Amino acid sequence: MILIADGGSTKADWIALNNDKNEEFRVTTLGLNPAIVPEKELHNRIINMFQLTSIKDDVTEIHFYGAGCGTPKPIEILKNILQSIFVNAKIFIAEDMLAAVYAASGKDPALVCILGTGSNSCYFNGVSMEMLVPSLGYILMDEASGNYFGKKLLIDYYYGKMPKKIAKEFDKEFNLDADYIKKNLYRESNPNMYLASFAKFMFEFKEDTYIKRIIKKGFQEFFKYRILPYNKTTETPIYFIGSIAYYFRDILDKIAKKNNLKITDVIKRPIDNLLEYHKNNIN
Repeated sequence: MILIADGGSTKADWIALNNDKNEEFRVTTLGLNPAIVPEKELHNRIINMFQLTSIKDDVTEIHFYGAGCGTPKPIEILKNILQSIFVNAKIFIAEDMLAAVYAASGKDPALVCILGTGSNSCYFNGVSMEMLVPSLGYILMDEASGNYFGKKLLIDYYYGKMPKKIAKEFDKEFNLDADYIKKNLYRESNPNMYLASFAKFMFEFKEDTYIKRIIKKGFQEFFKYRILPYNKTTETPIYFIGSIAYYFRDILDKIAKKNNLKITDVIKRPIDNLLEYHKNNIN
């Protein structure tokens, strides 16, 4: 049995394949970002999924692509946890950026970007990924991501910069008590996922001028820091992965055009494309 996982900060999609590479089942767990989620919680999120634990002794390979898996220490943490559960498996861990590349361009050169709970980008030259800077995560980077917009909405609400009509609806939808917010930000696991939960509010009011303005500003920041420095031309395919890019595709296209670039495709969830890549390319 082979497991393929696309592990974001909010959720992780798993697909189990039999030895003939036919799909047995797929499940979704909570996010498994080892750079943020405590080890015990990572372990619990996996073993609490019955479908995974029911086959744990039969799994011979795990290909895990995850947010937070771009540096050695988090990879080691997650690998040890997976090995303790799937004792007979060879485990391969790479960052979610590589899953995005495989899902979007496969083996072809392209600029590939993630705009989901977090954000990132790379240029894939057909062999390896070229990244200008490592991502320092949701506090310092993650431009135009769900947590980026969540922070923006909370800041504007508390400083009174959010239009009254929007602020009223925002207040209705979320618990905006200061102590509750601080507890989720500073005492609970996955503060980035908590921040990103506010971004769903934008989907409901995407035609509002205020919402459009902050989305445009966020996307322009992403292009400024994560796309334009690669100095690629309109001939270079550009792919986006993630819900933020998917639901605001129209605005994303306009920002790309403003920067003399064109988006090739936007993929909401990469797991199906990733599955096809593995079927065709992994022995």
